[in-house]
Amino acid sequence: MDEDRLPVASLRNLGPKSARLLAEAGIRRIAELRLLGAAKAYRRVKDKASLNLLWAIAAGLEDRDWRTVTKAEKASLLAEVRRFG
Repeated sequence: MDEDRLPVASLRNLGPKSARLLAEAGIRRIAELRLLGAAKAYRRVKDKASLNLLWAIAAGLEDRDWRTVTKAEKASLLAEVRRFG
């Protein structure tokens, strides 16, 4: 996808602070974020970010607003974060 070559800052739901945190963790392009997935990417920055970033990444990778992430999706994402860390 052409979108995958874009910087993470261009992903829906991510602002400059989130993009900077991800870049500091070595995640600069949407392709890198997509390859890692939301849970693994969040694990890299979780000490500096709230859970809203996890929801934002997961929803952004699906071109959705972060506020549409359901309780079930949140539970699944949290379980994934725990499994990786």
